[in-house]
Amino acid sequence: MRKRLFVQLFIMMLFCSVSAFAQQSIKGKVVDGANEPLIGVNVIIKGTTTGTVTDIDGNYQIDAEKGSTLVFSFIGFVPQEILVGDQTTIDLALIEDSEKLEELIVVGYGKQRRKDVTSSITTVKSDDMTKGVTTSAAQMLQGKVPGLSVTRNGSPGGGVSSIILRGASTLRGGASPLFVVDGVPGGAMPASEDIASMDVLRDASATAIYGSRAANGVIMITTKKGAAGVARVSYHGYVAIDRATAGYDMMSADEYRSYLDKNGLTLNPEDDLGADTDWQDEVQRTGIAHNHHIAISGGTEKTKYNASINYIDHEGIIKNTAMDRINSRVSIQQNALNDRLKLSFNLMTSIENNESGLLNENDGKTVFGGMNYYLPTVPVKLEDGSYYENEQISQYYNPVAMLNQYSSDTRYKKIMGNVSASLNILEGLDYDINLTYQDNQDNKGSYVTRDALIEQGKNGVAKRSSYESTKKIIEMFLNYSKSLNGHNFKGMAGYSWEENKTGNGLAADSYNFTSDALGYYNLDLGNPVSGYMPNMGGGKMNTLRMISVFGRLNYNYNSKYLFQATVRRDGSSAFGENSRWGTFPSFSAAWRAGEEDFIKNMGIFDDLKVRIGYGISGNSAGFDPTISLLKFTNAGTYYQGGEFVSAIGPVQNANPDLKWEKTDMLNIGLDFAFFNNRLSGTLEWYRKETRDLIWNYTVSTTKYYVSSLTTNVGKIRNDGIEFTLNATPVATKDFTWSTTLNLSNNNNEVLKLSNDKFQIDNIRTASLNGRGQSGMTQQVVEEGRPVGQFYLWKWLGYNEDNVSVFEAADGGTTLKPTSEDRFYAGDAQPDLVYGWDNNISYKNWTLNVFFRGVTGNKILNASYAKLNYAAEATHYNQLAREIDAPIEDYNSHFYSTRYLEDGSYIRLENLALSYDLGKITEQIEGLSVYASCNNVFTITGYKGIDPEVSLGGLTPGVDFNNFYPKPRTFMFGVKLTF
Repeated sequence: MRKRLFVQLFIMMLFCSVSAFAQQSIKGKVVDGANEPLIGVNVIIKGTTTGTVTDIDGNYQIDAEKGSTLVFSFIGFVPQEILVGDQTTIDLALIEDSEKLEELIVVGYGKQRRKDVTSSITTVKSDDMTKGVTTSAAQMLQGKVPGLSVTRNGSPGGGVSSIILRGASTLRGGASPLFVVDGVPGGAMPASEDIASMDVLRDASATAIYGSRAANGVIMITTKKGAAGVARVSYHGYVAIDRATAGYDMMSADEYRSYLDKNGLTLNPEDDLGADTDWQDEVQRTGIAHNHHIAISGGTEKTKYNASINYIDHEGIIKNTAMDRINSRVSIQQNALNDRLKLSFNLMTSIENNESGLLNENDGKTVFGGMNYYLPTVPVKLEDGSYYENEQISQYYNPVAMLNQYSSDTRYKKIMGNVSASLNILEGLDYDINLTYQDNQDNKGSYVTRDALIEQGKNGVAKRSSYESTKKIIEMFLNYSKSLNGHNFKGMAGYSWEENKTGNGLAADSYNFTSDALGYYNLDLGNPVSGYMPNMGGGKMNTLRMISVFGRLNYNYNSKYLFQATVRRDGSSAFGENSRWGTFPSFSAAWRAGEEDFIKNMGIFDDLKVRIGYGISGNSAGFDPTISLLKFTNAGTYYQGGEFVSAIGPVQNANPDLKWEKTDMLNIGLDFAFFNNRLSGTLEWYRKETRDLIWNYTVSTTKYYVSSLTTNVGKIRNDGIEFTLNATPVATKDFTWSTTLNLSNNNNEVLKLSNDKFQIDNIRTASLNGRGQSGMTQQVVEEGRPVGQFYLWKWLGYNEDNVSVFEAADGGTTLKPTSEDRFYAGDAQPDLVYGWDNNISYKNWTLNVFFRGVTGNKILNASYAKLNYAAEATHYNQLAREIDAPIEDYNSHFYSTRYLEDGSYIRLENLALSYDLGKITEQIEGLSVYASCNNVFTITGYKGIDPEVSLGGLTPGVDFNNFYPKPRTFMFGVKLTF
């Protein structure tokens, strides 16, 4: 017994002595380059979770074995590793991490170090983009870039209603930024998983290099490329579930019957068949989406490659709506001639199928409206299996019948090939050439069944169309750089040729089919009446060509004083023969004040830069080559020589002076960073004025062929302030919280609509044509007011007969307001747009919480007004909210200030939790899983379905059943790397 006890004590003493020998206590102090102590530096034994952090004086103490490695890391500094030997004290000075400043960002026809940038450019990396079921780059930028307003709808794949950068600046379409994919303007959009980063060029000193197409901003998309090393295969897949978040609360069958009974009204017998139908439930469903992305990349120092294939299938929350798409992409880079020649080949293809229906057509043919207005007292189908319909009520269609009796399918095919070469001619001089070909095909077919009320009497209607568009681009440019005693010069000069052909195709239709079996697949089976002329679609092929020369000069002294000048001269066949060429210059400068000794000696700033820039860019989007020409069309027939002969007549005047719209923009910016870059941000002020706005003006037919002329007259101004703040409030060994807040304010004003030759008082917009309101408009574009100015009747409440009354122009009241009785009633432009992104990490867990919202804008809830139609209460279902409203109010549906609401909201856009399991086996290099929820909740006082309505075009802020309901999405995904 004593012997055993002795042995145990001996072993314990031996173990303790070995442990004491193996472990040694190490202490030290960590400072920065100015010998100031660093608080909270992580000190970890490499390969373990054992570690500590430095205290308020920068001191630390840790027990570590001889031969182990200590890793010192701190935000804003380069991590360092120290091998543990016999020393017991390890003091260390961490080196400031300038990686962010040295980071290359994409600009037009080249790249620049971030610290050398003189313009307003925001970069969003793939990991920071908005997550969700997305199929376009714009969706991924929502809420991430100050000044960029992206409005989404809920259509399968995630539709985008509008994209506006720094305010509305045109009276026409084409207000979205120019997308440049891997250097190709308007290039085919890659799969979301293939995007490495997006650089948003926000001011004209950055965008002017793209000349006549850059007035609305430029978004540069860079796709992922291969890297030298062993081949890596990655897979990203997810399953998503979409549920409708909200809808209008319509009366149930019992509520509706009680409502009518209380008001002394009864239904016609054929409109009350004892049913209790929830039409929203009949139309909507739980949508399922799944996405799969497989990529392989690798190569050598000479040859690098990246290839991927992506498939997404997304059911909409409206039945019979869906989207599926397959994308493939191949990218190869090859070096030759001792790395002086770099060749690149990129090929992207996409096939997308869309299934939709009569979601929002005119004259009541709208599923969005029908699922609210249709009576709950009738069934979906009658006992004989036919759909219930009541032909006696105007603009009244069974929404389920519309979904099932009307089909519309569209297939989009896209292919883009790009070949580029870069040759280093001599030191500092490179020659680049890019060749691009892109082909888009749209094939559409639709069919209305023989028994459908929406095409009553036609016994089936079939339509087919097929159109193709092509894009060819040749661009070549020289880049030269030279450095001499701190003076750094870069010059670029280039040439571009582009040709776009659109409208190459045709359409046809037919009706009177004996069977619905073949749908739209065989138009020959139709039996139209004698003399029927098929609709050929009205399409015409247009060829638009553009030739450009451009250049850029950059100078900096020790990366402290920076200057940039660009110029582009564009020639476009879209404009008048006297105005086909335009010049677009820009200038910008920056002072990196943080590099001055007197700033460094303050010990406050890690970075401080002041920027100023001015430039001119243009808007040529939405134009075709015939817009400035005299055009003729069929003008009936005339009698000649005993027979009727077809006649032609003018339909458009020529304008040889028509030119593109131009935007002048001044931008002043301040970039700053504090506390070892744990707090950084940007403050911007800008003013942009767009002149020569294009509109159609009334002219005298004594001078012109027709009474309208398309010409340049107007001017719009936008000015605003944008603020971005990045912070890392907490950073410890296991826990990190990083946050980004961006705020933007824009003030929009129409400065001019008329000149000495062409006059117009205003432009009336938003003609919603409500019952009894034909010819009335609800918005106005007018000098001194913003785009989206509401011009409405002022609702004063009810009179003694419970009828809505309105203020008259003379200050009195009226039951029958006219166009003269309207008042200015606020506008759709937000005072503030914001996004707040938070990433919280604890060990291998990461939580993302992303809020965004707007405030200060107005929304005309025309959808609500249309549903609140008390005068037709026996024909249409009513809003449950209005159950106690006076049924005598035959003016209840008038578009007035009664339905103008505050559109402010804050939305928890994304809540995502992921876990990184790291390397699992020798074959599985990485594995992570995640779950997320999009559109978690919305805080708003708005009474409509969703306060996020389109802010684009001339009718922003109008809710008129014109968007697909936005769902709440639950996602479950996995990422694997082999």
